[in-house]
Amino acid sequence: MSRLILFNKPYGVLCQFRRTDDKPTLADFFDDPTIHPCGRLDHDSEGLLLLTDDGKLNSRITEPRYKLAKTYWAQVDHVITDEALTALRRGVSLNDGMTAPAKARQLAEPELWPRTPPIRYRASIPTSWVELVISEGRNRQVRRMTAAVGFPTLRLVRMQIGEWRIDGLMPGEWREIRL
Repeated sequence: MSRLILFNKPYGVLCQFRRTDDKPTLADFFDDPTIHPCGRLDHDSEGLLLLTDDGKLNSRITEPRYKLAKTYWAQVDHVITDEALTALRRGVSLNDGMTAPAKARQLAEPELWPRTPPIRYRASIPTSWVELVISEGRNRQVRRMTAAVGFPTLRLVRMQIGEWRIDGLMPGEWREIRL
């Protein structure tokens, strides 16, 4: 029986067990040497990270050929335009090529946990929230996509990978599923 762990990775945590400096890592939350992260989430991003003890399951989650959908909520600078959302839906040209089309929609400000440190606040510059669903896994892809359409990401939270959602987990909390 395989183990799958749904972990709400806090901001600032590295997706590795090995320590290379003074930043927190997965070792601060897990002491089981049999589990491994299924992919990565940048240290400045938050949200769902899957870990498993099953190499085949890890491959099914991470390998691009399976095109597992990942849902992100991004807080962006300014109020995103319909033109920018349309561009995201068509695919965006990045320095490593065109992205596949994303599902993109504007969100009302979601009820999320406070981030530590908080997002910078400027009274004269509004922000907005966007939901992006992608099936690629390029390095910093969501941040690069929103920047490419003129709306840099300020906060990024992964909410879902495939069928697994972060529902009910606060930062640093996790839930195990037996498969």
